[in-house]
Amino acid sequence: MLERIREGSQGTWASVILGLVILSFVFAGVGSYINSSINAAAATVNGQDISRDALEKAYQNERARMESQYGEAFSALAGDAAYLQEFRKGVLDRLISEKLIDQAALELGLRVSDAQIKQAIVQMQEFQIDGKFDNDRYLVVLRSAGFQPNGFRDYMRTDMTRRQLSKALIATEFALDSEVQTAYQLQAQTRDARYLTINASAFSEQVTVSEEQIQAYYSANISRFDTEQKVSVAYVELGLEDLLPAIEVSEQELRDAYESAIGDYKTEEQRRVSHILIEFGTDEASAKQQADEVLAKLDNGSDFAALAKEFSADTFSAEKGGDIDWFSKGMMDPAFEESAYALAAIGDTSQVVKSDFGFHIIKLTDIKPEQIISFEEVQTEIATQVKTHKAEENLYALQQRMAEVAFEIPDHLEEVAAIANKPIMTSELFSRTSAPQALSAAKVLNAAFDAELIEQGVNSQVLELGDNHLMVLRVINNEPERTKELTEVSAEIKQQLLTEASQNAARDWAQGILTSVKANEDITPALQAQGVEWQEKQAVTRIDGSMGQNIVTELFKLAENPEHNTSVIDMLTGDIALVQLVKVNPAVPAESAQLDTIQSRLASSKAQLLYSELLDSLKANADIEIFK
Repeated sequence: MLERIREGSQGTWASVILGLVILSFVFAGVGSYINSSINAAAATVNGQDISRDALEKAYQNERARMESQYGEAFSALAGDAAYLQEFRKGVLDRLISEKLIDQAALELGLRVSDAQIKQAIVQMQEFQIDGKFDNDRYLVVLRSAGFQPNGFRDYMRTDMTRRQLSKALIATEFALDSEVQTAYQLQAQTRDARYLTINASAFSEQVTVSEEQIQAYYSANISRFDTEQKVSVAYVELGLEDLLPAIEVSEQELRDAYESAIGDYKTEEQRRVSHILIEFGTDEASAKQQADEVLAKLDNGSDFAALAKEFSADTFSAEKGGDIDWFSKGMMDPAFEESAYALAAIGDTSQVVKSDFGFHIIKLTDIKPEQIISFEEVQTEIATQVKTHKAEENLYALQQRMAEVAFEIPDHLEEVAAIANKPIMTSELFSRTSAPQALSAAKVLNAAFDAELIEQGVNSQVLELGDNHLMVLRVINNEPERTKELTEVSAEIKQQLLTEASQNAARDWAQGILTSVKANEDITPALQAQGVEWQEKQAVTRIDGSMGQNIVTELFKLAENPEHNTSVIDMLTGDIALVQLVKVNPAVPAESAQLDTIQSRLASSKAQLLYSELLDSLKANADIEIFK
């Protein structure tokens, strides 16, 4: 399998960047553990550690991503320790899979050049302003995500190498024309049908339900008649937005904040260079000799751009005379970067420089000196930051006072409300599944239904509901869960049993009609007596919504054989249908675009299966040890 991947990774596609990294996933997903410190191992994969620190960061980041995406739905699940244990196992399994893929990519000799990484970075929309790469924005976004340029470049290299492996799998899979045609014929065929819809309620007068049946159903399903516990609460809520309007800051405070964070407002020196890359190939000594010969041509007056076009293995930059655009420290290979920043004047050319990718000759073509954004340009931004910081400090102080008072005076919320300068709110009775929006957070529900708080009638702790959002509550009314008496639910049970009995009677009648149809008997009198008639539909497609999805699904399961062309099904409405296949209509000839789409989908499906099989194979042959 690895040999097939190697072959697939050596085609023309390898020169194309394999998609851009989605930053929201990088920064909130799997990216931030790449540069985590090495400590005690959570697992080893073929002798390489996955540290507990890496696992914890990946776990926390994935959990934050899930909470951001699914909100309270995930928070409710996260309250289950068993679920979180399985969730953590899933994260570790993903890290193991990625480690195996990294090892396979290394074994295959897959790699990504600095030029490819740079191209990917400058094309990422997250780093662009008005459609163009902006280095200041690049650095700000990285800092906000906890990345250094070197660390982000390393992440990009790892991620893009993995993508090479994925692309290689896609390149090795294809769908035969016969498979595409078969898939199209199955998907695009239509069917003629006729069907009966039998209204279950028409049989309601034929069925009865006894008191004994009601009692038996009640006893067998007693848990269905348990009510949910309900509570009503009083609460005080305080957020950062409640404090911000009262916060004032002086210009001196803003200037002090500006000076203390001056590094955030500096633009590092950038350099623009052109280079000629001679790759190692199979003979590093020969590559060095060729690089020396090119350097000699330069020394003898040859044009750098012309030599780049003729000799450089970096075809992307060679087309532009070797130009690789602007970069700052931390974006390029260390040896390349050191040499580029050692050039003193525009127009200077380096000696032959060895990097991980080959031998370079570098020419400095331009310099952007370090720049500092003025205080006036960022004053409004800094004011927001300083006000927010002061409000957060005030909120923290109020939180401590609220916590003390809620504990020391546990039988009401008046003092808590006075400290927060917010009114006491009250709710109607609600259950865990019917809480109002303001009280639907998992932490709030856990406190509202806490047995100790209810029994003792005391205030809750200060609940932290996300960033800078606090609440203290107390239960003011509790309606315990109970089992409804039979007299309360007898009418409901009777109606349900009558409905089920009517459905069974309708189904039995339809099965009788089906038997008669297969026996080639005349069913007209029976249909007339029941007041139903055949409905016909021609050219039904798989996505036809006019006759009920249940009927369509069953229709495409039937065969033209008389023994298997008719079926009885239950409808979502509670009624019964009898469906008969009349004719299968072959698909109309496909357009080439339709076949191309199917071919691409089939190939993609095969590639995904192959990728899964690769992981299974790598795991089966790997030495994996997981530590508790």
